[in-house]
Amino acid sequence: MGQKLFTRNFTLLVLGQASSLFGNYILRLALSMYVLEVTGSAAVFAGILSIATIPTILLSPVGGILADRADRRNIMVALDALTGMSVLCAAVFLSGWNAIVVIGVLLVVLSVLGAFETPTVQACIPQMLSGDNIIKGNAVVNQVASISYLIAPLLGGILYAAVGLKPVMYASVVCFLITALFECFIKLSRQTRDFKGNILSMVKDDFSDSIRFITKERPDIMKTLLLTAFSRFFVMGVTLVGLPFLVRTVLGLDAKFYGGAESALAVATIMGSIAAGLLTGKLRSGRLSYVLAAIGVCIIPAGVVFLFPSSALIRYAVIVAGFFGMQAAISIFSIFAVSMIQQNTPDGLIGKIMAYTAAVTMCAQPVGQMVYGFLFDRFHGAVYLVLIPSGIVVCVIGLLATGFFKKLDEK
Repeated sequence: MGQKLFTRNFTLLVLGQASSLFGNYILRLALSMYVLEVTGSAAVFAGILSIATIPTILLSPVGGILADRADRRNIMVALDALTGMSVLCAAVFLSGWNAIVVIGVLLVVLSVLGAFETPTVQACIPQMLSGDNIIKGNAVVNQVASISYLIAPLLGGILYAAVGLKPVMYASVVCFLITALFECFIKLSRQTRDFKGNILSMVKDDFSDSIRFITKERPDIMKTLLLTAFSRFFVMGVTLVGLPFLVRTVLGLDAKFYGGAESALAVATIMGSIAAGLLTGKLRSGRLSYVLAAIGVCIIPAGVVFLFPSSALIRYAVIVAGFFGMQAAISIFSIFAVSMIQQNTPDGLIGKIMAYTAAVTMCAQPVGQMVYGFLFDRFHGAVYLVLIPSGIVVCVIGLLATGFFKKLDEK
């Protein structure tokens, strides 16, 4: 008889993630709206967010080391409690004259805490589950994140418009503390590892061990990690930069069409997560290359539609349909790729490897945004020269990776 998916531990983790993600999304929405109202510039908030991602990228490996050496349950409880307290302090000290500084500091603090929490949560899943349930578990967590992303902005926007920033911040504090409460009841076995010397030598040794593991012992994990980052580079560049540019600037449609497209992508992520759960045990590693190629196939029609005379609404429908398929495919690919990494990494290294995965994919996102920002500006009147080659490149790389993924099935 197979292991039950929704064990006590995993159920508590999912409930905690739902509360934490909801609080995080409504908080960031309210902060962005407040900064926009105060400064009149979306670029200011975008700049603060960009700076705030730097600590996450730099500190993620350290967070991975902590996740592999300390009690993961206690780490999650402490981090969510600290997150709630940080938001509470920011709300108390926030005033008109210091708002931008306080918000900037808060986002940096949240980024630092996130660097430690992300690898810890991802390391907990293979500790709680085993076999194909790891894929299903990652799919469930992804669904929770997608549903929160779909619902939280709507409710957060209504709440912000009705009561203002501080009440939204207090609501997010409650969400983070509820998460910490759920995590208090998680029971995980703690695997302590002794070390000799000082903390710096421990960090150096752990870092060396993890790098040696993914470069020498299991280079297939490194290749999977790079393919995941590669796919994120294209998808994030096309969606985060290309979608608003295509809808608002190229097609000249208003904000409600862009909002509808964003909602469609959130639904696509949910559908992709559900599909990943249903495909567990059926979609083997050898066929992941076709999922990667499908990402590229879905991008191509969004460019082809600009080669023929058609109305803005028809082009909008084709773009949304193509991006919907792309988003669903990247969701499936990411869930299976991350699950494969988790399944093949020893427990003593899982936190560090998950930290590398998060850091590399996080680096790919801003690079993709910058590259596609330049490309769409350069080919403003011929966007098909951006979209069609992008789709072809992703498709070709996916097909070229067929042999690599088939070898994974043999291991």
